[in-house]
Amino acid sequence: MQIAIVLFDRFTALDAVGPYEMLSRAPGAETVFVAESAGAVRNDSGGSLALVADRRLDDVPAPDLVIVPGGPGQSAQMDNETLLGWLRRVDATSTWTTSVCTGSLLLAAAGLLTGRRATSHWLALDTLKTYGAEPTGERVVTDGKYVTAAGVSAGIDMGLTLLGRIAGDEHAQAVQLLAEYDPQPPYDAGSPEKAPAAMVEQWRARSRFILE
Repeated sequence: MQIAIVLFDRFTALDAVGPYEMLSRAPGAETVFVAESAGAVRNDSGGSLALVADRRLDDVPAPDLVIVPGGPGQSAQMDNETLLGWLRRVDATSTWTTSVCTGSLLLAAAGLLTGRRATSHWLALDTLKTYGAEPTGERVVTDGKYVTAAGVSAGIDMGLTLLGRIAGDEHAQAVQLLAEYDPQPPYDAGSPEKAPAAMVEQWRARSRFILE
């Protein structure tokens, strides 16, 4: 099974690395990072972190599982036909087509989520709707072979969800145990329903999505 994780300039690192940590433990999996050009791709933290794309998009014509991360750089990719065309082509034969955070906007821009239930970062849900998807506030959404995760950390949950489908519940539970993935955050502010209302509105007002 080949797993292709897409990279682009100013992606969010955990969107890619979270699912990678879970799904790379699938038996027989080959995980590759792909981008338009091979080489280092900088994340959204001002250039202090990069992942290496060891393959170009065209070098990976038929992955079994596709993962599209989000991040601030997603906006610049919404009309990138090189990426969107590749997503359409590989989706024709993929077993699973997935995204984390605003990566779902790229799947939607490629026309892959039209009429499908999907999720994204909570600030991007209205934008997802404009591309024909049916947004939900759920953390992980499965609609056929399309699996979308909400913001950033939800990619870990998506990875475990898929790992259970691919390798069985016991294997996924073992990976969760060995990763000691047992969230106990010091604050209960991880969703707009739980965070202080003033904070939610502050971030809505600052969101890049109000301009889209």
